Amino acid sequence: MAKESSSAPNRRNTDDRISPSHAFVVGRFGIIFAITAILAVAIAVMLVRTTVVNASAWNRMAASTLADSVVIYPQRGEILASDGSILATNLYYVDIMVDFRATRFKIAEFVDSIPMIADSLSVYFPRYSRKEWERRLNKAVEPPKSKRTRNFVIAKAVPDEMLRKVKTFPFFRAFRRNSNCTGLKSDLVMKRSYPFGRMARLSIGRVGQLSYDPEVHGRSGLERALDTLLYGVPGVKRKVVSTRGTRYAEELPAIDGYDVTTTIDITMQDLLEAELGEMLLKSHADWGTAILMEVATGDIKAISNLERDSTSRTPRCIEALNRAVQAYEPGSVMKVMTMAVALEKGFGKPVTRELPIGHSFAYLGKRPISDTHSPASLPISRFIEYSSNIGMVKMTMPHYDGDPNRFKKDLAELGFFDRFNTGIAREVPPYFPTVKNNVGGKLDLSRMVFGYCTMIPPLYTCAFYNAVANDGRFVRPRLVKGLRTPDGRDSVIPVSYVRERMMSSENAALLRKMMRGVVWEQGGTAKSLRNDVVEIAGKTGTCKIALEDKRPRYDKNGKKLDLPPFKGGYLEGHYRVTFCGFFPYENPKYTCIVLISDPKVPYRGPAVSSGVVLKNLALKLYARGLLSEDPTFAAESGEKGPGPTVYSSFNTARNATLHSDLRLGATRAIRHPEPSAGAGTVPDVKGVSLREALATLEAAGYAVKFEGVGYVYAQNPEAGAKAVPGTRIHLALRHD
Repeated sequence: MAKESSSAPNRRNTDDRISPSHAFVVGRFGIIFAITAILAVAIAVMLVRTTVVNASAWNRMAASTLADSVVIYPQRGEILASDGSILATNLYYVDIMVDFRATRFKIAEFVDSIPMIADSLSVYFPRYSRKEWERRLNKAVEPPKSKRTRNFVIAKAVPDEMLRKVKTFPFFRAFRRNSNCTGLKSDLVMKRSYPFGRMARLSIGRVGQLSYDPEVHGRSGLERALDTLLYGVPGVKRKVVSTRGTRYAEELPAIDGYDVTTTIDITMQDLLEAELGEMLLKSHADWGTAILMEVATGDIKAISNLERDSTSRTPRCIEALNRAVQAYEPGSVMKVMTMAVALEKGFGKPVTRELPIGHSFAYLGKRPISDTHSPASLPISRFIEYSSNIGMVKMTMPHYDGDPNRFKKDLAELGFFDRFNTGIAREVPPYFPTVKNNVGGKLDLSRMVFGYCTMIPPLYTCAFYNAVANDGRFVRPRLVKGLRTPDGRDSVIPVSYVRERMMSSENAALLRKMMRGVVWEQGGTAKSLRNDVVEIAGKTGTCKIALEDKRPRYDKNGKKLDLPPFKGGYLEGHYRVTFCGFFPYENPKYTCIVLISDPKVPYRGPAVSSGVVLKNLALKLYARGLLSEDPTFAAESGEKGPGPTVYSSFNTARNATLHSDLRLGATRAIRHPEPSAGAGTVPDVKGVSLREALATLEAAGYAVKFEGVGYVYAQNPEAGAKAVPGTRIHLALRHD
């Protein structure tokens, strides 16, 4: 018992001592507590600094982050022809690329397939040869994976079906279900597309990025002039905070652009461009411009600006500078404007009054004015017919002897200098210089009245002639006739007038008769344009090409200098020729101007170049039934005697059907040419339609080239001639 009691105190002392391991644990907790306390204090200090001391700075940063926005670009409106055909639209295409750093890219299989891939690419994307494609692909995979490109371009802005085609190429086909193995990818892009290609390209215009604006806007033509309507209004997406983080949400929706309906008629545009281009090539001219305008509305149905492509090995024409709205010395087409002023102011009446003309007239004793084919005297009514320079000067100058600038004021009263604002980019008004009231000023005016010392855009000449054809009502030319809002609502732009009445109906009729004489009277300068189908009236104009004044147009301070566009003198032997007229004469439907620069002999005269373009256009419009409300031919009831041959065919039943359905009455017997001929003998196809002629000749093994429209009236070699298969047969067509 005593032994046990003596050992108890020793155990108690041992329990009261702290072991070294326990002290170590307590020390670590102390350190952790101290660090935690320090961090808590630091956090509290930072919290105070953030929420109190620097609160405004952090608030600004947060606001700027949430204010981050992205522009939503609107869809550009379409440009439409008068019949709704699309001239300019937006189409979605794809950029096809390869990501050579794709996670599971099959590099070994790709390298083995490069020759086959290159071969396929060269077929569908021939901008590079097979060897070049192979070189580019090998170069793309040479670096280590981390340095390879993620966007190796195969093609840009191509239709979606091309992407599907690429997926069938070697290598891509083997892993087509896993693009991560091939790296093939595509980006959707929207591109402005022009279904009719270069047709009326300058009038329609093109889009692109400007140097000062990364957005795509119109750069020329209607695309530029109507850009504010076509482009629309951009929207905004702004960054917002949500439970899933930040994202962009639409704050302001984009408003798509308006669709614009133009006055362009696709058929007429095609005909005008073809005729102008053919004449430019035939005459070896530098360039040409032409406008076709509807008389009643001022609608520009067709407009063409072409020039010969000097870089092409084969002769061809391309769209170039929009010269239809640029100003040039007009030549004798100005005489119609001068006569209009004379009739309205009264000094051109009576039109039967004769003046001595001759071949030379030294006005004010200075350099003589000449006439090439005027008689000794002429009545005023025939000045236009003979294109008499002397007659215009003798009629006009006495009226403006005291104030030569009054002629310009009288033209202004007619609306001649009013801006048309057609929507064609870079349109300029006519330029008439202010002259001094002295001998020099009067000499300048004496040249202005017949088309020199002044500059007029072809559009303004055409519009003035159109007013004459429109019985004196000066309708404003227009290229836009309607708009369609993004929600589908249509609005029509009404016909407007430069002057409700430019001249009296009586004077307009007198002037139309004078213009008819240019083609149909004995002294007319365009008698070669006569035809029995469409009666044309108009005026020829020839002007020497002036030497350009290349002096700076602005002074050192940037102020525009009042300098004439041309310096004195002309390029000898070089001319611009113009024919402007309307048709049909009795009920004018269209006005047309054709200007050709520097045609070579034998096409140097306006009647054999510009006039031919207008005449051929008129005939083709007639042939397509575009010059009358009802182009169907039918004999009048009670008509007696044989009528004209209107159709000929190898098919007798077809002739009988036409004879019956068209109620032709008594007509001449229609000749049925013999369709067949012996081997090596040219068949007779005169009198039949082009379709039947082609079928007959090609079946016999001959090639065919034809000119004109209508039925075949001549062929070379002649029918019955011996010619081996493959010989080219030339056919001439007409419809009179």
